[in-house]
Amino acid sequence: MVLEILKITIPGLIVFFTAYFVLKQVLKKETDMRKAEIVLQNKRIITPIRLQAYERIILFLERISPNSVIIRLQTPNMTVQQLHKEMLILIRSEFEHNLSQQLYLSIDAWEMVRNAKEKTIQLVHLCLEDIDSNANALKLSQAIFEKLIEIETSPTQEAINFLKKEIGVLY
Repeated sequence: MVLEILKITIPGLIVFFTAYFVLKQVLKKETDMRKAEIVLQNKRIITPIRLQAYERIILFLERISPNSVIIRLQTPNMTVQQLHKEMLILIRSEFEHNLSQQLYLSIDAWEMVRNAKEKTIQLVHLCLEDIDSNANALKLSQAIFEKLIEIETSPTQEAINFLKKEIGVLY
């Protein structure tokens, strides 16, 4: 009697486990394909957004470069102190305006951008040290331009170069 039960049960168990493992594999493949489709769809959406973020950050870096800031802010009767203050306000507000872009940049890229902003501010402070704060703003502008010539590559240009290389590697 036990032998009869085993004759029926063993083939049934073999069929059950075979069906179980086959279905498990089919469902796993289907799940993996769905995940791959979702990843591909997300890449189609994220890639243009990431590229726009890199564009915005490069525009930000161009906007905070000392040359650009001086040209936009300096007026004929402005003092060194006024230009200095306006430059710092502009650089910080531009940075705050673009803070959300760090979400789409690599950690290294964002660090380069942050460092470029800080080094640009340091450069402005450094050039201010030997100038009378009530002198004409042209003195500060001249000191900044001379310092930029001396260092050859501005902090903002270094960051732009880094971002361009990174984009070249990523896309």
